Amino acid sequence: MITLYGIKNCDTVKKARKWLENNGVEYRFHDFREDGMESVPLQKWLDQFGWESVLNRRSTSWRALTDDQKEQMDNALALALGKETPTLIKRPVTESAGETRFGFKEKEFLELLAKGKN
Repeated sequence: MITLYGIKNCDTVKKARKWLENNGVEYRFHDFREDGMESVPLQKWLDQFGWESVLNRRSTSWRALTDDQKEQMDNALALALGKETPTLIKRPVTESAGETRFGFKEKEFLELLAKGKN
């Protein structure tokens, strides 16, 4: 089963959800805002990939950070800020078959689906 994390009004999340639905893929959607951050495995993502891969440094939320926050960014600060401001997290985050992916690329979704069927 695929779990898709994100925010429902995010354009990239909308594209990913539409792609999954158009391809008949069952998934569970976890909205960072509506469903909360308590059960989001943000620490695991940071440990596995590092803040540089988890945070969206092109987002409005990133640009709103202070220069000090950006310069001092590490996994611990990313955890605190990500829980407080989930729009900092790259979206969508997809978990399936023991793999985690950030963003939406059709090729990667096809790879995840293939692994999930094995």
